[in-house]
Amino acid sequence: MSAGLRVLIFANGVFDDQVFSQDQLKDVEMVIAADGGAKHCARLHITPDILIGDFDSLDAAELKTFEMAGVKIIRHSDRKDYSDLELALLHAKSSGASQVQILGALGARWDQTLANLLLPASAQLRDLDIRILEHGQEIMLFHGGKHYEIHGASGDVVSLIPLDRNVQGVTTTGLEYPLKDDPLHFGATRGISNVMTDDSFTVNINEGLLLCVVMRHPAASAKELKENA
Repeated sequence: MSAGLRVLIFANGVFDDQVFSQDQLKDVEMVIAADGGAKHCARLHITPDILIGDFDSLDAAELKTFEMAGVKIIRHSDRKDYSDLELALLHAKSSGASQVQILGALGARWDQTLANLLLPASAQLRDLDIRILEHGQEIMLFHGGKHYEIHGASGDVVSLIPLDRNVQGVTTTGLEYPLKDDPLHFGATRGISNVMTDDSFTVNINEGLLLCVVMRHPAASAKELKENA
């Protein structure tokens, strides 16, 4: 994947400020708040570069505070075809992002949560390295025809969940239960709760779409996902 901006997006879902580390900002070159995600930024004393959305989750005073702090405000109509998070991702892409981390993407509303999980499947966003972070868990989508190498630690739990009727030609290395040119069938649980045996694992897919969830071992250090077309 070619070099590009590293972007951090705060969405308006459930977010535990206590698990946030300022180290997560170390390599970030742009911070975007998607509407009410700005409230998370305020509690963490982070000034985002961009605030985007229809602002149904922020009152006028909150919006003014961010504007006075020099945040670029991008307002959209409430009668729109995109969620605030999708708008934030599209803006990140148009700004030259290659890697995006999202905090606060999950929450009590299952419709919003499911939609957010599936956003990386969008044709407009599939070229971005998008990772949803939540309480030591990292969620990614893997596309057919690509090779993925994920760094972590021995003992990290890995689940591969097919989102197509049949995901074909799945080959993995570095996992306790390897796959070798195997199918994973939609609705089946064969890919759940595998375990890393080293500090990285790889996934190759011929056809289909896989949801990958990595549950980080407490001793794991910062990781980098490398994707090669």
